[in-house]
Amino acid sequence: MMQTFYPRSLGALLLTAALAGCSMAPVYQRPDAPIPTQFPADGNPAGQASGGASANAAPSAAGTLDWQTFVTDDALRQLVALALDNNRDLRQAVLNIEAARAQYRIERADRLPGINAQGSGTRQRVPGDLNSTGSSAVQSSYQAGIGLTSFEIDLFGRVRSLSDAALQTYLATEETAHATRISLVAEVIQAYLTRDSAMRKMQVTEQTLASREASLNLIVKRREAGTATALDYQEALGLTEQARAERERMEREVRQAGNALGLLVGVNDLRPYLPAQLATSNVLVQNIAAGAPSELLERRPDILAAEHELRSRNASIGAARAAFFPSITLTGLYGSSSADLSNLFDGGQRAWSFMPQITLPIFSGGRNVANLDLATVRKDIAVAKYEATIQTAFKEVADALAAADTLQREAASRRALAESSQEAMRLSEARYRGGVDSHLRYLDAQRSAFTDQLTYIDISTQRQIALATLFKALGGGWP
Repeated sequence: MMQTFYPRSLGALLLTAALAGCSMAPVYQRPDAPIPTQFPADGNPAGQASGGASANAAPSAAGTLDWQTFVTDDALRQLVALALDNNRDLRQAVLNIEAARAQYRIERADRLPGINAQGSGTRQRVPGDLNSTGSSAVQSSYQAGIGLTSFEIDLFGRVRSLSDAALQTYLATEETAHATRISLVAEVIQAYLTRDSAMRKMQVTEQTLASREASLNLIVKRREAGTATALDYQEALGLTEQARAERERMEREVRQAGNALGLLVGVNDLRPYLPAQLATSNVLVQNIAAGAPSELLERRPDILAAEHELRSRNASIGAARAAFFPSITLTGLYGSSSADLSNLFDGGQRAWSFMPQITLPIFSGGRNVANLDLATVRKDIAVAKYEATIQTAFKEVADALAAADTLQREAASRRALAESSQEAMRLSEARYRGGVDSHLRYLDAQRSAFTDQLTYIDISTQRQIALATLFKALGGGWP
């Protein structure tokens, strides 16, 4: 009897493996991308960057440009590396990957039979009227061996579909963590640029304050000599106090920007990692080639995550469909059995059992139909989310391209305006000291020069932030 069991079992396992290859899940097809075939032509700043050698450099494709290359400043590169090691939000995203991976391994394990070492014993008293001898007796039964417990033969791919769904969920979680990394890189860059901008404006403010204090002292001396009026003094005093107030505001911006940067980097003391002097050149690559919108589908991690989620929902439909068909589970044991524990492993005590079970759903109150409808609706939701993610990505890239392009030209104009205002202030001061112009005109020139300088710093910083946003919107690069 034992000799005929093994060949039949082997044949059954081979047949099971062949049948388990089928799946009830629909054939996956990627939805068409609901976006134009190209970005706005007038929004690509490639080849138009200003400043230094990078202005004539060839654009770098975002698909081949990793963040270490995109960031050209050593201090900023070190801060980004620290953030990737210490940021708590990123740490949570990585732990979510581990949780999704463990869940996938659990689902995948159900596709293989679980073999366990089993042992059991039973002692019971049987009354005489239930015993063939007519006398009550205590009966014992002991069993030990290798067992297979409720292994489902995946004839219609239910278990496989659940495993595939868990795999796609894991991959989506991994892409989400990838998106978190790229966002973190961009946020650190933006916080660094914001702090750098605040420090530059504070430097200009301190220079302006020193200049206005000197002018105020001059007005005081002229007033004592009778060549300046009380109105001149009050106007000069007002400009001086305005510069003092601006200096306090800039110091607040520097501190708050430093706090934001420290939170992102995640270290206790940020001061050892901050540069002692302001950067004298651009800290980022100035040219980024946007490429074709279709490349976003392969590069943006949030789009890839949405597609993995769509694949997961597609696989869940297969599991819901398989619930309408019979399921077969196998339970078996091979080992030894004996009525006496001391004889359990003696010769001739070998025993085996094989208990297949088939379950055919007949009536479930509409549960299976509802589960299939739910799986189908969830897939439709995933399709809508996938398409919305693509549209959002296209908008973000188009906005970043427009910002980088227009801010570049605006920064050039603002720089020329600031230089013109500085020259106008110098000429106005000379004319005022020579008695040609009034003090009021000189004050207006001071106000304009100060405002134009601060505005130029703001716009040039926004231009650099727009480049970081573009790098993020294009999916960045990750070696």
